[in-house]
Amino acid sequence: MKQKETSLNTTEIKNMHAEEIGENHVGFSMETPIREDAFALDDELKIELIGKHFKEIMLILGLDLNDDSLSGTPHRVAKMYVTEMFKGLNPKNIPEAKLFENKYQYKNMLIEKNISFHSVCEHHFVPIIGKAHVAYIPNGKVVGLSKLNRIVRYFAQRPQVQERMTVQIVNMLKEALATEDVAVIIEADHMCVAMRGVQDITSSTITSEFSGKFLDGKNREELLRLIKLES
Repeated sequence: MKQKETSLNTTEIKNMHAEEIGENHVGFSMETPIREDAFALDDELKIELIGKHFKEIMLILGLDLNDDSLSGTPHRVAKMYVTEMFKGLNPKNIPEAKLFENKYQYKNMLIEKNISFHSVCEHHFVPIIGKAHVAYIPNGKVVGLSKLNRIVRYFAQRPQVQERMTVQIVNMLKEALATEDVAVIIEADHMCVAMRGVQDITSSTITSEFSGKFLDGKNREELLRLIKLES
């Protein structure tokens, strides 16, 4: 029997794929999915357009934008998205990792722990709130401590997946420091778990990425001991 022919447009196919995936968010790229023309619009125009669309969302929800408390919300949200929460999407905001000579000849691991960050889950656009522990072993050069914070926050300020963010930070540090000896551990609370679905407010997620000398068991154990995480 000849199969009945059907015609689906691109949107319908994408919607079907989304329904099949459901809650199983297992596939993701190591690079943040972003279009080639992502920066064809300047920030001012992006804020204007996002504001218009967010206003429509609020109206569809039934909110009265004539109310003084709500009238400015679309613009506030749009500005927050472009200039704060998602500023890490734009490569022009990459922090410069200025290096300094390792004059002290320090050869052991250097750790900056409890770097606080907030991000946004790319599956539901609700907050991820956490802390990162960053470690590296100097290879002739060291980087200013504040730059480690800035690198973490650069990758956090975009729609994210925690696994991807962990790897992105490691890869940037390896390139910036010209060493493979880098490790990153991230602990985070996901509001997509706490606020919806199972609504579990006590669970947290830990991800890690070790490279170079941190693949050695002793170095890894020392790192975990120093940041007080059980292996």
